[in-house]
Amino acid sequence: MTADDPARRLNPVIRLAPAKLNLTLAVVGRRPDGFHALHSVMAPLALADRLSFAIDPSPGGRDTIRIDGFDAGPVADNLVLKAVEATRRAIRPHVGAPPPALAVRLDKRIPVAAGLAGGSSDAAAAIDGALEAWNAPDALPSAERVVLAASVGSDVPFFLAGRPALVEGRGERVTPLRGLRLTPGERPPGLLLVTPAVAAHTAAVFAAWSGGAMGPPGVVARSSEHFAAEFGSGMSPKQLMERAGVLAASNDLLPAAAAVVDGLVALRRALMRLLARPVGLSGSGPTLWALYPSTDDADLAASSVRTAVETGFLVSPGDGPPFVTATTFLIAPDAPDASSPNEETEP
Repeated sequence: MTADDPARRLNPVIRLAPAKLNLTLAVVGRRPDGFHALHSVMAPLALADRLSFAIDPSPGGRDTIRIDGFDAGPVADNLVLKAVEATRRAIRPHVGAPPPALAVRLDKRIPVAAGLAGGSSDAAAAIDGALEAWNAPDALPSAERVVLAASVGSDVPFFLAGRPALVEGRGERVTPLRGLRLTPGERPPGLLLVTPAVAAHTAAVFAAWSGGAMGPPGVVARSSEHFAAEFGSGMSPKQLMERAGVLAASNDLLPAAAAVVDGLVALRRALMRLLARPVGLSGSGPTLWALYPSTDDADLAASSVRTAVETGFLVSPGDGPPFVTATTFLIAPDAPDASSPNEETEP
């Protein structure tokens, strides 16, 4: 395959990188490579980072990134640039000329080290966005994209699915699920997200789990397997709401995250008292979540949480107030009322 000259592209390529929510997360063993084996039902959310990709036409140019919003840490560790370079290496055998450098802009709307996989989602969007910017969107077959994504990060392959999925292994085995089944005009449930202003690094949380900060073995795995079967065939918003209590308890990493983040258990209990509903943990935390019948209901709950923090009724770990937002689930393109999670038109 020979790509057209990408330098002729006039407008930047825009991609949205959605956050994810772990509706279940079971740690089911240790792999020979040292990683933990997981069984997790994950769903993409409307909360998303925004990336733009523009060709740098200067000879010998290098990929660059500008980041606004949440502090994403050292640029050298950013998965976006790693994903761009890995994609460049992967397509070299398929294109006639070395792909040029890219200037990337990242509007970071997803909290970092929060259990929402914003960095992994950015990387998946970077793979897709770089290919489009280089006028080579079909240069890599789907199977090669999955291998490429897995080489960049454990959660990256999930975001290639663009829909809810069962994620197994260290994250490389992704089975798309039907997810929410909506009637015409029906909207997905709302979600309240509360992220304390403290990082819960995945490695530290898994180390705490390996050190004994865990619940009874096998309980979450059975819940996760049962829910994956249900969610795989489709579930109405009402049915999902009915399972909120079970899902909020279906995360094997909750004790480990609590061991790493002082005050996380107290915050979760306070939120359950304030909201009068189950509160779960996404991924390795520290983001806490609660399900609501609608985004409007979740937005009202977010306002009450912010007020409780401002008045001192709710104390959150970290050096500042928590990130509090209302969002919802993204619906796959083949579902009713669908919208694409990966593309946004340039204003």
